[in-house]
Amino acid sequence: MALNVAEKLIAAHLVDGALVPGQEVGLRIDQALVQDATGTMVMLELEALGLQRVRTGVSVQYVDHNLLQTDERNMADHLFLRSACQRFGLWYSKPGNGVSHPTHMQRFGVPGASMLGSDSHTCAAGSLGMLAIGVGGLEVAMAMAGEPLYVTMPHVWGIRLSGELPAWVSAKDVILELLRRHGVNGAVNRIIEYHGPGLSGLSAMDRHVIANMGAELGATTTVFPSDARVRQFLAAEGREDDFVEILADPDAGYDVTEEIDLSGLQPLIAKPSSPGNVVPVREVAGQEVSQVVVGSSANPGLRDFAVVAAILRDRQVHPRVSLDVNPTSRQILADLTTIGATLDLIRGGARIHQAGCMGCIGMGQAPAVGVNSLRTFPRNFPGRSGTTDDQVWLCSPETAAAAALTGRITDPRDLPDLLGVSYPLLELPPTAAVNTAMLEPPLPADEARTVTLVKAPSIGSLPELDPLPDHLSAPVAIKVGDNVSTDEILPAGARVLPYRSNIAKLAEFVFGQLDPGYPQRARQSAQHVIIGGANYGQGSSREHAAIVPRYLGLRMVLAKSYARIHWQNLANFGVLPLQFADEADYDRVAIGDELAVDDLHDALRDGTGITIRNRTRKVSYLARHRLSPRQVAMVLAGGRIPQLRQTPADD
Repeated sequence: MALNVAEKLIAAHLVDGALVPGQEVGLRIDQALVQDATGTMVMLELEALGLQRVRTGVSVQYVDHNLLQTDERNMADHLFLRSACQRFGLWYSKPGNGVSHPTHMQRFGVPGASMLGSDSHTCAAGSLGMLAIGVGGLEVAMAMAGEPLYVTMPHVWGIRLSGELPAWVSAKDVILELLRRHGVNGAVNRIIEYHGPGLSGLSAMDRHVIANMGAELGATTTVFPSDARVRQFLAAEGREDDFVEILADPDAGYDVTEEIDLSGLQPLIAKPSSPGNVVPVREVAGQEVSQVVVGSSANPGLRDFAVVAAILRDRQVHPRVSLDVNPTSRQILADLTTIGATLDLIRGGARIHQAGCMGCIGMGQAPAVGVNSLRTFPRNFPGRSGTTDDQVWLCSPETAAAAALTGRITDPRDLPDLLGVSYPLLELPPTAAVNTAMLEPPLPADEARTVTLVKAPSIGSLPELDPLPDHLSAPVAIKVGDNVSTDEILPAGARVLPYRSNIAKLAEFVFGQLDPGYPQRARQSAQHVIIGGANYGQGSSREHAAIVPRYLGLRMVLAKSYARIHWQNLANFGVLPLQFADEADYDRVAIGDELAVDDLHDALRDGTGITIRNRTRKVSYLARHRLSPRQVAMVLAGGRIPQLRQTPADD
């Protein structure tokens, strides 16, 4: 049978199930990626599992999110993470070394390998022909313990690329075009696979841009073939021996098909406050801009910074604009400096920051209220920047540079007429400035066993989780609308991230942007229910958005539909994720209503519809679930860790 790339990758790692869309499959995992915003919980989970040493071929802990050391907590977390890497056998990427996704691509990415990451943008590694999936931290911990990943087999969405990108249009505009067509849930339960003659014009790092933001479409992951452009990238990184060609069979088919003519694309921009709110730049041109930020895993390549530097060369940033540049790795900053582009940025008025996520996760660079901030980032959810009433737009490096010079949203194709700026023809070095000094390898197993975890008082612990009761009667503590992100459930940023293992403290911030009264209402009852809209929990994979409400007594979420990662995170921590059988029932329930379910255990095991009685309004709703028998057992036990404690696994 002819197979596409996604099917080949899944088949090569299949340990349970079949390649049938909608069925649960188990996948062997080769690599694991952890970043520091989620890593502290992952390491605490490894400790709770009693693991002696990770069993994945490569596991790496990156410190890239929480870099602003405004008090003792950040450094304490970093010291804990380093000691945990030494104890459990992970690589440790030190603070300032780089953003996890491009750095992993440079140093560890291998075509054909499978990888889990406790970051939703792990899918970026699909640019190298990897099967890379973003999940919650507990699933990464289980993979490092040698367990397979269980996931619903997605449909494969084949997107044929033809033509070549015109001047002033780049890879970011490709993924923005898909978001313009399909919105933030257009790829739910799908793997996106790109193919066609247009691929030859896209470098491996261009593909990283596109694969990264597949997460914004709700995709399970994104894959590209491993071809000559991937070989070229690995050769530049001194790792050509890692190249393996992986191509779709000539007569391979796809469950869903689409085509993008690259030559017909134009500069696009996502308006506040959703990555799916995409329009042509020309449609919103002329609006004043006060901040431009370049960087993030969504535009991480040397080319993405070099093109901004070339546009700025011998020119000055507009007086009103703060231009912030966040290099995505030390290596890229070194290469940028070698070609003279760093000086072009500095002379042009840019502010150069350390290599890391920075403003993308709300760690600094918060914009003023009511002013426009253009960013080459993947997300612009409300308040994610650190400013509650922010106005964040997502765009390409070319569009960002045009706004930095003009002080207004500007189609970069107009720069030749406005400022006499010609489209830059870049000459990038054929080899990268590889430097692995800030990557600490795992300790030998004998030495690792003697390591004691470094736990400052600020390092917390996992909450105790009790089984799901057979009879549930609880009030609705909050009701939210469609497309609520995990950033809105529990924000990140400089104010919150330092407490990432202090669950009790994090409870003060949960749902703060949407309904500050939620924590108090939740504490008034031993247990409660949340009502959600469509695509509930989109965005970040941070499992804190499930753990913290669970700590406050959350036992059930009843929503129209869920984003994949948050749905799994809820189940992992013993929260029952149910869906309205009739979405119209969403309008028939309100905050404060008392909901009740009887004989819940049998209903879940039978897989039948679940009747939820609204005791306040004297009506009933029919709900359903998508949990497999394996997941049902986990939820009934109160979550994955309580379940494992009931049936201890071998070390």
